[in-house]
Amino acid sequence: MNAKTISLALGVVVCGGFALLALADVQPDQAAQDQLTPASVLADLKAGNERYQATNLTQHDTAKRREVATGGQFPKAYVLSCVDSRVPVEQVFDQGIGDIFVGRVAGNVENEDQLGSMEYAAAVAGIKLIVVMGHESCGAVKGACDDVKLGNLSALLQKIRPAVRSVDGYQEKSSKDKDFVKKVIQANVKRTVEDMRTRSEVLAGLEADGKIQIVGAYYSLQDGSVTFFD
Repeated sequence: MNAKTISLALGVVVCGGFALLALADVQPDQAAQDQLTPASVLADLKAGNERYQATNLTQHDTAKRREVATGGQFPKAYVLSCVDSRVPVEQVFDQGIGDIFVGRVAGNVENEDQLGSMEYAAAVAGIKLIVVMGHESCGAVKGACDDVKLGNLSALLQKIRPAVRSVDGYQEKSSKDKDFVKKVIQANVKRTVEDMRTRSEVLAGLEADGKIQIVGAYYSLQDGSVTFFD
């Protein structure tokens, strides 16, 4: 399959110089994945989020699961998200079956298991983009702000505490302060991105070679928008 055929099959639309592949519900394959770049995938996710905000989502064919079962997978991105039920990741970016990996853990923190999963996604499965996405009013971040103790959750929240301590005046603040919580959510995302580069030579090397890009983002529960960080 050549580039022209791929464009016709996927209904590629050029937006800002990038090819957006999510506008047609066609199962990804190796040829389509090979055409992607980190920049084009980021543009694709941004365009998908715009459709989500406008409630103009692609009509994805769930029967495509049969093709996935036999044809392998050739996804474009990995999104590390919180477990919050109000953050439907595939819908937020208007992606279908086989398009993206989604890793979920309270507070969207990275651990060895998540890092290993992302290394597989990038080095073996061929993704071009990793997104760490925090979200408005994150319960895990609120718990970390208040230094909550609850079973195994305590250890998880301690992974977020460095982000809490990075915000000026944190000693006098709590989860009741919405502006403080938002600052911690964003700081936690940015720290997670940097921790991934430090803790994973695989991901750092692929990014240095231009094969992948790692970015942070913030999801608004109010309007469904995703803001990507520089």
